[in-house]
Amino acid sequence: IRRLVRELRPPALDQMSLPAALREYAASAGPLAVTVTSPQDLPDLEPAVEVALYRIATEALTNVVRHSTATGASVALRASPASIGLDVRDNGGASDGPWAAGVGLASMRERAIELGGTFAAGPDATGGRVRVTIPCGPTR
Repeated sequence: IRRLVRELRPPALDQMSLPAALREYAASAGPLAVTVTSPQDLPDLEPAVEVALYRIATEALTNVVRHSTATGASVALRASPASIGLDVRDNGGASDGPWAAGVGLASMRERAIELGGTFAAGPDATGGRVRVTIPCGPTR
């Protein structure tokens, strides 16, 4: 059942673009101030890629709210002819070590890798960062 639910397409993606759906989710992120940026010429994405990026971004924001002292976060989509990327950053400050692996990090990593992508997450000098790159376009 978990697998089926996980793979369902979020209704927001049926009603609006990925950037708009992310903005809508970010507006509901509680006390966290979230900005969402995206290139204007974001390519058409395969549904599986769109769902994966949405789920990874929302899980990353959920983790910021639950596990960080951050007051702000950013979600940035980036595109090249061969790939689509996602960066989620927060201003929670430096951490004293790598993040403990949990269900959230594992599910984000799994979503990216299932699509042939890369996943990196952890603290940096100013807070936390999740970075995903998924191949797309004619080479996929």
